[in-house]
Amino acid sequence: MEYPLIAPRPPRLSEQKEGLERIEASGQFSNNGPEVRALEAEMVAQLFDGRGAALAVGNATLGLMIAIRQAAGMHPAPGTLALMPAMTFAATAQAAIWAGLTPLIVDVDPQTWAADPAEEERMLALHGSRIGVIVPYATFGAVIDLDRYAWLARRHEVGIVIDAAASLGTLDQGGRGFGTGAPFALVYSMHATKTFSVGEGGLIYSGDADRIDQLRAMTNFGFESGRNATLPGINAKMPEVLALMARSKLAELDSICAARAAMDREYRDALTGLSCQRVDAMRQATQFMPVLLPAELAPRRAAIVSALAADGVGAGQYFSPHLGEQTLFRDTALIEPTPVADDVSARMLSLPITDAMGPGDATIIAGRVMAAIARVATQYGPVSASGDAVQGCVMIGGGPAGTAVLTAASKQGLLERLAGDGLVMVERSARLGPGALGDYAIRSDTTAETFLSAVRDNPYPELAALESHPAGQMMARHCGALGAPLSETAPLLTVTAQRLRDIITAHGGDVLTDTEALSAQQTEEGYWRTTIAGPGGQRSLTSRSLVLATGGYQSDEQIAESMVAGARLGALAGDRLMRSDALLRRGGVEQVAARLADRRAPRAVIVGASTSALASAVQLLKCHDLPWGAGAITLMVRTLPKPFFPSVEAAEAEGFTDFTPDDVCPVSGFVLRLAGLRLESRELVMRMLALGGRTPDPRVTLHRIAGDDDPEARRIIAQADLVVGALGYRPHGLPLFDTNGQPIALAYRAGRPMVDRHCRILDDRDRPVPNAYGIGLSAGFVPWGRLGGEKSFQGQANGLWLWQNDVGQMIVEQLLGQGTQGWSSAAA
Repeated sequence: MEYPLIAPRPPRLSEQKEGLERIEASGQFSNNGPEVRALEAEMVAQLFDGRGAALAVGNATLGLMIAIRQAAGMHPAPGTLALMPAMTFAATAQAAIWAGLTPLIVDVDPQTWAADPAEEERMLALHGSRIGVIVPYATFGAVIDLDRYAWLARRHEVGIVIDAAASLGTLDQGGRGFGTGAPFALVYSMHATKTFSVGEGGLIYSGDADRIDQLRAMTNFGFESGRNATLPGINAKMPEVLALMARSKLAELDSICAARAAMDREYRDALTGLSCQRVDAMRQATQFMPVLLPAELAPRRAAIVSALAADGVGAGQYFSPHLGEQTLFRDTALIEPTPVADDVSARMLSLPITDAMGPGDATIIAGRVMAAIARVATQYGPVSASGDAVQGCVMIGGGPAGTAVLTAASKQGLLERLAGDGLVMVERSARLGPGALGDYAIRSDTTAETFLSAVRDNPYPELAALESHPAGQMMARHCGALGAPLSETAPLLTVTAQRLRDIITAHGGDVLTDTEALSAQQTEEGYWRTTIAGPGGQRSLTSRSLVLATGGYQSDEQIAESMVAGARLGALAGDRLMRSDALLRRGGVEQVAARLADRRAPRAVIVGASTSALASAVQLLKCHDLPWGAGAITLMVRTLPKPFFPSVEAAEAEGFTDFTPDDVCPVSGFVLRLAGLRLESRELVMRMLALGGRTPDPRVTLHRIAGDDDPEARRIIAQADLVVGALGYRPHGLPLFDTNGQPIALAYRAGRPMVDRHCRILDDRDRPVPNAYGIGLSAGFVPWGRLGGEKSFQGQANGLWLWQNDVGQMIVEQLLGQGTQGWSSAAA
């Protein structure tokens, strides 16, 4: 037997001869005629205990538009917000936009899938009176707490409109029709696909009859009396023929809802291993059966739907994509982090509940669902000994380095293949892309052109289009400048990551935000089992490969324990010590100004010669609140900082000769390609070295540490009011365990590079850990072979361009089983 997902069964017009003749005889086919008035009265009497009033409308979207407009104050100011959950139909946000409001989209509760109450209240506290209306959705016909919304309306003086599209026939805990007596408007749908199946049509109900009277005028062009428009209005009236059909449907609604409730119970008993929505209603008007696939099967949903179709079962995925993932709303709405909705939407599977089904059919469908899941799990990938589906790769970290791997794959046209192989990206924060870059107050040491190169001429049109996106245009304004403000790099990185995510999820991959990886353990089969914790609790993912793009960090302890001039920096500096990472973040310079406010002639020491050290000096020099005098800022280094040059000729033209042939990259011809400082940091070094006719800044001086016995270095630190430690970053990493559950000792924990020349994670004996790769800040990668770089370079290379190109490509090729042969043959 075939089971379509939706099988509309509206009343047959052919059986409504008497009613149609009655309409013809009345001569009134619209404009609140007798059939519409009769329907409204019958609805209030049968569904809402005779309390309040109802208004029939042409469709539920029209009903939402006028109800939202009324609740927001008739003439909302530009920028007024309509607060709504991510898990609802597009019509909700569309109605808000047509009413002149901006949707504000928030996350949902993991059990009910309705708006998260804590998020709603957080938004009310954050935006205050700018929120004109809250538009909760009674998800899939569920019951939500209307008393709470009445309280919110009073407390915050905010309008409320309940999107109850699927709820005609739902009974609350007291056995009354959902919405009975509510002081605000509830909007219900009579679309052919709903339990209350008519064809089109909608109903607005409120316990406040005066509210309905005003809404009735708004449905009739805003005419409160005569032909004088006094209110914002449109034509939203229900035709008489639709009202006739709706009256017929109302007569059979109780029996329909009871039969569907029985199917819901049957499904719940038969669907083992699948999560269902929590039901708080006495009876829910069930349109279809929504269930969640196990998280590890989310990337295989499309295949499961296809397998069910082959077995005669129609299946859908309401609502996937959710509002926050849809293009229009991402461009026009305010979207808060939605990790729960992301997870629910990715796992949602909608199963048939139709009027054509009978007892036992839900059990049959459930059996076909479980069989389809088993077939897909076998067909599309191995299953581990624990029964988990095996993904191709679990990538930990969705910041600049992690998304750079995806960018590298996109540039090679391999992103679809990588996703289809079973890619799962795990990101601890609520969004992909910028990581913490937007938290920094400095300019990038990467050019704006490099940021744009991720999307420019990309093989994927949706990525290439970002060059003309507002975020791309913002970045383009900084082309040719000394980097871009890091705060302005975040929008482009964010929207690029969103498009990458769309491509991944559309081709079988998955992205889990607001989810933290806790550890990973090798299995007997040679896989990695990664334990993660997210909105749905703690669980594990099994994969062939593991990529750590977890970034780096500085700690006060790390900086304090660093040896400088034969002593620990913490012992030399005491409470005057500050991490460069803290100084470079937003508010860092203000902290320094506050600490040194009582110093007439403040003195600062920056220990280190890295980009962070020079950027710290640049930030201090920009702080005009502090009276830096001559020699007030000392850059204390072991190795003299040097600038980057695009060629030997360019270096010589600027008067820079402190380099040898080993400092020239054999691939690009750049001088000090890896070790040389760039952009703002380079400009400061050029001034310090008086190159190209530049005049040194008298406020900055240089001290080169003379080994462990350097009393002058210790004296300079002792006399400083501020000591900034710019001594590098350490990898965040991830605890890795062997098959016996014992920790794997890793090289980076002993202070050595995290990865080898192929980006493979190294153990404490510098051996590659099988199928584990690393990339990003402090990973310790050193370019080689065709990647270029000067022979003299000592240290590690961190650069967005490298990550988005050769380094990312190297990892992608290994994940897809292409090995490292092409790279090995390119070794210098």
